[in-house]
Amino acid sequence: MRRYLLQKILSLIPVLLGISLVAFVLGVISPGNPAEIALSQGGYEPTPEQVAQMEREMGLDRPYPVQYLHWMGKAVTGDLGMSYSSQRPVASELARRLPVTLKLAAYAMVLTCAGGIMLGCAAAFFHDRWPDKCIQALINTQLSLPSFWLALLLILLFAENLGWLPTSGNGGPKHMILPALVLSSASTATAARLTRSSLLAEFGKQYCTAASARGISRWRLVICNALPNAIVPTVALLGNSLGGMLGGSAIIESIFALPGIGSYALDSITNRDYPALQGYVLLTGVIYVTVTMLVDTVSMLLDPKVRLGGQKI
Repeated sequence: MRRYLLQKILSLIPVLLGISLVAFVLGVISPGNPAEIALSQGGYEPTPEQVAQMEREMGLDRPYPVQYLHWMGKAVTGDLGMSYSSQRPVASELARRLPVTLKLAAYAMVLTCAGGIMLGCAAAFFHDRWPDKCIQALINTQLSLPSFWLALLLILLFAENLGWLPTSGNGGPKHMILPALVLSSASTATAARLTRSSLLAEFGKQYCTAASARGISRWRLVICNALPNAIVPTVALLGNSLGGMLGGSAIIESIFALPGIGSYALDSITNRDYPALQGYVLLTGVIYVTVTMLVDTVSMLLDPKVRLGGQKI
């Protein structure tokens, strides 16, 4: 087990370096001169001499490899540079907004876990009967609806027509229901489909056949016998979905006016705030890689058949 975890951690190093390189290149290839953009905030038009001076101060006159090493050295210590638009440290801006995104992802993950597993179990229990077909139709609908359109439909129904839920802001749990529903919709459908197929595969195995022959009820067979073995691939999917929620909530946060890191990234694109965008890419990449490693570890603990190099851990 220790060998497996050590190899997983070592394998993350080139991935993290690749993410940092992508974040740096994103700022290099973006249109415009960063020095000129930094000086032009507020409608001010800098002179060529001021732009040249700012380039020297920002280190833009150095070769790209030197710039990357300098930027990476500062990023390792938590210094992601200064935002062009707010003139505040990017790290502090991301730290201030990250709890909102984490809260949204937590609500969405609860809905995904509960809804996906329950729908999958129900579909497997009523296999090839009308409830199963209804659930599969619902799954296909969830997977086909774009998130922005689903958000608008939910706002129209629950906020405008019924007046039950707020449409924006970062308040109590009621403010998180609609964005969490939208963010978790596709993940819930995918988890339900995977849980259903995994359970159906388990039903064909000998231990389920023997349990059914002993007169065990269908629900007990699903929940107590088949689900513990079928849940492993679903756990891996849920973990990857969590990483995707943390990094892919930009549209949802923008629609529901949530001050998270996703909406911060969209504002950075609009304002051509490249240091903020670089910090966002680096942070979300690190989060996704970390979550993936944790999911692999949990899957290894749940499934003793996980192998490394042909040997059991």
